[in-house]
Amino acid sequence: MFMSPVMVGVGAPSLEDVVAVAREGSPVELSADALAEIARSRAVIDSLAADVVPHYGVSTGFGALATLHIPVEKRLELQRGLIRSHAAGSGDEVEREVVRALMLLRLSTLATGRTGVRVQTATSYAALLTAGITPVVHEYGSLGCSGDLAPLSHCALALMGEGPVRDATGARRDAADALREAGIEPVVLAEKEGLALINGTDGMLGMLALAIADLRNLLVVADITAAMSVEGLLGTDRVFAADLHALRPQAGQSAAAANMRAVLHGSPIVASHRGPEDTRVQDAYSLRCAPQVAGAARDTVAHAAMVAARELASAIDNPVVTIDGRVESNGNFHGAPVGYVLDFLAIAAADVASMAERRTDRFLDVSRNHGLPPFLAEDPGVDSGYMIAQYTQAAIVSELKRLAVPASVDSIPSSAMQEDHVSMGWSAGRKLRRALDGLTRVLAIELLTAARGIDLRAPLAPAAATGAVLAALRETCAGAGADRFLAPEIEAAVAFVRDGGAVRAAESVTGHLEVP
Repeated sequence: MFMSPVMVGVGAPSLEDVVAVAREGSPVELSADALAEIARSRAVIDSLAADVVPHYGVSTGFGALATLHIPVEKRLELQRGLIRSHAAGSGDEVEREVVRALMLLRLSTLATGRTGVRVQTATSYAALLTAGITPVVHEYGSLGCSGDLAPLSHCALALMGEGPVRDATGARRDAADALREAGIEPVVLAEKEGLALINGTDGMLGMLALAIADLRNLLVVADITAAMSVEGLLGTDRVFAADLHALRPQAGQSAAAANMRAVLHGSPIVASHRGPEDTRVQDAYSLRCAPQVAGAARDTVAHAAMVAARELASAIDNPVVTIDGRVESNGNFHGAPVGYVLDFLAIAAADVASMAERRTDRFLDVSRNHGLPPFLAEDPGVDSGYMIAQYTQAAIVSELKRLAVPASVDSIPSSAMQEDHVSMGWSAGRKLRRALDGLTRVLAIELLTAARGIDLRAPLAPAAATGAVLAALRETCAGAGADRFLAPEIEAAVAFVRDGGAVRAAESVTGHLEVP
């Protein structure tokens, strides 16, 4: 299937560009202005390479060895050795989408012209992405300073025609063979190019961009599942009124409440207990305060997106070629800005999941579920219903609390104390990905539970929007009945949440729901 290429220019790529290249496999193309700027800054590096005065990254060693002047005849060996030695990752392979995201973002920095690479190096890097060649990058190796050195080094190694890669089919290959088959000539790195290919926050930023895309779906799902739980537990929708939320002008909270109002609009179940015979004064916090918690998470995503946008517009390398032609060392590779928000998002994910699990638990307890059978079982005592599905949720929520402990407060000195404070942003990104997987699963189990609760309110009908979600869910997940093998239904619900099915079903009735 033909896909339009993502144009990589001097300016910033969008979050949508990152997702298109990382997840959809879109090809990339360097713009004319990027090629011109790359050539212009390379001329500056070439002039410094001939200078008798040492220049960091051009004619010196690196890190703690920056004071060593390297003679001309050893500089190609210097660049090659830098990449080989820094490609020191260990552990499981990192996901293809993360590697493609970090490669696109490194290419974006090359395209600014601030790194001093040659045109042929940048175009070859772009060719790897377009050919679907994905270097094998490992879980461990980055401290987030100077950027994501080890992950980016594995990518640079592949550009040199060395090390393992995955081809477009996913097969593991030697880089030399994959490049040859794709018609890509391995790059022999010149002065400064080794540093230019590895000195950036691209791995952690790529994970941030993908996480923001995921949360823009998951937080709408959280509004939908919370609304379904309110309906199934005979809660009130009056607490979601716009004028109540206007009293506390938090943007995310108002948006979450608006979504819940839209999803519950016209619900016969909610209307059935609005009369004076309902003696309850207030719903539990997990129902009543759902917009406040999900809204705070939305505001956190908005802040993270602002940081990501700034980072996407950045040219991160050390040293950099300035616009007026100077070559200057700097500290912009430090991952603190990205690491902080990666950690912040893990906290938000844990809290949204924690509240969802509490709503699920209410459905299963006869003292709190307002007339539903124990554990929503078909034949209580014979059947266990959703008892252990809630255990699974609880186990995930407990894990999410551990994953919410920030990585960015840690630092471990390296490079003979030259790099004496590091960001741990890569680690923050890795645990956030696990946290978002957990949040997806928690919301999927709430969805299953709330749907079962709504079914049991028959003959009362749900709202049109919740009914549409329930009907779409029932295409892969059965409704009432005796105990059955539940794990496959949970996985089907996870896919329904992750792939946007729940949001599409609700929006078929409500129209566009507010996205963080």
